[in-house]
Amino acid sequence: MAFCLLLLVPILNKYLHISFIQGWFQSLSIGHLWFVSPLEGMESILTSKKLYGPLLIGMAWPVLLASLLGRVYCSWICPISFLSDILDRCLGLFTRKRFRRQHSPLPKKTLWYALLGEIILTLVIGTPIFVFLSPPGLVGREIMMITLFHTVAIEGLIVIAVVLLHLVSQRFFCRYLCPLGALLGIIGAKRRLAISTDMGKCIECGTCKKVCPLGLDPIKQECFSAYCWNCGKCVDSCKVSALMFKWRDISLPEYPGGQTNQTTPHPNT
Repeated sequence: MAFCLLLLVPILNKYLHISFIQGWFQSLSIGHLWFVSPLEGMESILTSKKLYGPLLIGMAWPVLLASLLGRVYCSWICPISFLSDILDRCLGLFTRKRFRRQHSPLPKKTLWYALLGEIILTLVIGTPIFVFLSPPGLVGREIMMITLFHTVAIEGLIVIAVVLLHLVSQRFFCRYLCPLGALLGIIGAKRRLAISTDMGKCIECGTCKKVCPLGLDPIKQECFSAYCWNCGKCVDSCKVSALMFKWRDISLPEYPGGQTNQTTPHPNT
């Protein structure tokens, strides 16, 4: 549905002359309501050294969404994730494997270094880099270019390269290189909605880890980490219904593995 919106907006603008909704997910306006990517907004503030009220309000909506639901933009809205899913389906036509082998060539914390490096580079050169070279933003921009001007920009090669990295490791860019995903992960680290594991039901079959696009292991309570983007694939794959979405009481203490005392402990512990 989110990708359909990207396709629909420029068509409405050009052929039906409807300007009530404009832009793409990097910067989207619906009437007088603006939605601005937190990272692009932060870059603009850092480089301009000015606070702009409408920009802050536009950033507030995705920040609120991430603080409540976590990185759901990454799993449910981001066009890069959608294109990676399409690539997976295409690969599935040529293999009978139910799951792709999880391969993690880099440590998970590489994601935080990507965000830090992007911010430092923005400050050094004085240009909001992600505003111009954000792969999710480039998808929307290329769709607009095709619809309005019947051409594509050279930056589209970045989108192709990012999607092809998915062949190296599932969601390679999303796992290790996306600074926006890292920022949303930090914002949603104490999110209210999280995936809970009932160890009383869990048979430790490992299916949940196999289907996780990011290679996280719910049995180790990694679904409570800042890396989890609440896609729900592990919940759908669990045959014994040991995984479920729950609203967390953030006032409750967490055990070392990230498990709150809302979750049923394993009977053998």
